Amino acid sequence: MTTSPSAPASTPAPTSLPTLLVLDAEPLPRLGRLTGRARVEHADATTLAERLPHADVLLVWDFTSHAVRDAWPGGGPRPRWVHTASAGVDHLMCPELAASDTVVTNARGVFDLPIAEYVAALVLAMAKDLPTTLRLQSERTWRHRESTRVAGTRACVVGSGPIGRAVVSTLEALGITTALVGRAARPGVHGPEDLDRLLAGADWVVAAAPLTDDTRGMFDARRFALMRPSARFVNVGRGPLVVEDDLVEALTARRIGGAALDVLNHEPLAEDSALWEVPGLIVSPHMSGDTIGWRDELGAQFVELFESWAAGGPLANVVDKERGYVPGH
Repeated sequence: MTTSPSAPASTPAPTSLPTLLVLDAEPLPRLGRLTGRARVEHADATTLAERLPHADVLLVWDFTSHAVRDAWPGGGPRPRWVHTASAGVDHLMCPELAASDTVVTNARGVFDLPIAEYVAALVLAMAKDLPTTLRLQSERTWRHRESTRVAGTRACVVGSGPIGRAVVSTLEALGITTALVGRAARPGVHGPEDLDRLLAGADWVVAAAPLTDDTRGMFDARRFALMRPSARFVNVGRGPLVVEDDLVEALTARRIGGAALDVLNHEPLAEDSALWEVPGLIVSPHMSGDTIGWRDELGAQFVELFESWAAGGPLANVVDKERGYVPGH
């Protein structure tokens, strides 16, 4: 986790227990270590607005909900600290929260390696044509084919946060030459001005960027047209990074070689969505970072942050609310 030296660390009043409000999702977080140290209350989308004014801290355990964004505007005090059990914060940010002095933190650090492993698995699956192998096996069909060697290929990873950096390290371990693109150029990271050039030379394009005004819809028809006909595209960032209709058209016309989406514009994906049957597209249900025990890791991370906050220490993983992510990398 990354500590921001300038992050305010508001401390609760010493004469009473701070109120911790949890935006619930099943299974509930394990907060036993906070027994006797916090008054824990629970809310859902229908009760969050009325309970916000009475909370010192808000834990957004239901990180798929937009309830915070809907409930935050209004009268009365607001929590001094909001923590979301997710890497992205676009689901909770609204102008009123961004303008407030409330500190926002995220789950940075929990998902980096699992997502990097998932990306590597997708790269290998597409290079070795495993989807076809499984399909042919289900059909009891023996059909010999040749596959692609990944060592010596090139990848462009968009998003220079810890997830993007973990993806780079994992792909490089497979012998893939990798370029990392971030918000601004710096040692080891290309700036946005290099993106088009890097896309044109990449065999693998991985989107791992946060969702901001600058990144929304960044992978559109123009960007897909820049890619090689054999290139494969993977999105493990946020669904709205991609103009899905443009991706479908690129795949259908075979302008790119394949794609994998673990995040989509609308989740869960509707049963009648055309995306299920797009040729060359692998769809997974937003699971790239969710390994066995991941919820326990998220709960333990929050408890550690709460203990630091209650002791007057600095908070880690402080989000720049204007940028929409934790700065510094």
